[in-house]
Amino acid sequence: MTTDLFAGPGAPDHGIRTGIGGWTFAPWRDNFYPAGLVQKRELEYASRQLATIEINGTFYGAQKPATYARWRGETPDGFVFSLKAPRYCTGARRLAGVGKSVEGFVFGGLAELGDRLGPILWQFDPRRAFDRDDFAAFLELLPRELDGAPLRHVLEVRHPSFAGADYLALARAHRLPSVFTDSPDYPSFADLTGDFVYARLMRSREAVVAGYPGDELDAWTRRARAWAGGEAPDDLPYADPDTAAAPVRPREVFVYFIGAAKARNPAAAMALQARL
Repeated sequence: MTTDLFAGPGAPDHGIRTGIGGWTFAPWRDNFYPAGLVQKRELEYASRQLATIEINGTFYGAQKPATYARWRGETPDGFVFSLKAPRYCTGARRLAGVGKSVEGFVFGGLAELGDRLGPILWQFDPRRAFDRDDFAAFLELLPRELDGAPLRHVLEVRHPSFAGADYLALARAHRLPSVFTDSPDYPSFADLTGDFVYARLMRSREAVVAGYPGDELDAWTRRARAWAGGEAPDDLPYADPDTAAAPVRPREVFVYFIGAAKARNPAAAMALQARL
């Protein structure tokens, strides 16, 4: 294996990161990973082609500190992971009571990732309706620092009752972004509520080599640049018609191609990255 295979674009200088979910998926060995690449080097390769990867495995349970340390060691400077928080936190019947579980996850080894630690994604079940008091109590539980470094949290709410002014005001009060998704299955609203933007794009098509048609990738390029510049793209849906009044300030942007025609997602992420 030559070192050229592991030469990648490096960290973005425009504040926009594109990525995929995970790095272990058999079909990617035919259309993303080089022929003959051993599986244990897939993270090493993927992290040099893209600037970020969203880890789903932590949703099913926290990993050992040694695992986080190994992930850090296999990835280059400037690369970051986002981590899905465990479902035993976000799936609890009463969110206000998950403080110990949240602390156990955050302080149970994430520090081993060092500067590879990006956003922590708190994804909620589509059946969980918005309960303002319980949700407000949960947001108070989220640690804001780890070993002296600020933590970045992002909320993925999937019940239509969240698409309203009360939830958005709560998220803004805590300066926490809410995921934008183009999924047809969940409410999509692009309201800016935090210090960065996090998009999960879930409409890749198997019949399209790059996952998304070129005109759609062009549109996402424009939107990502608008977000990075602090603006709210004018062609996305918003729950609050006054969202355009959000402070205009540069924001880091994370765009992940997730699910749908998963085999095409690395191509989609790299095509968007190339446009940027």
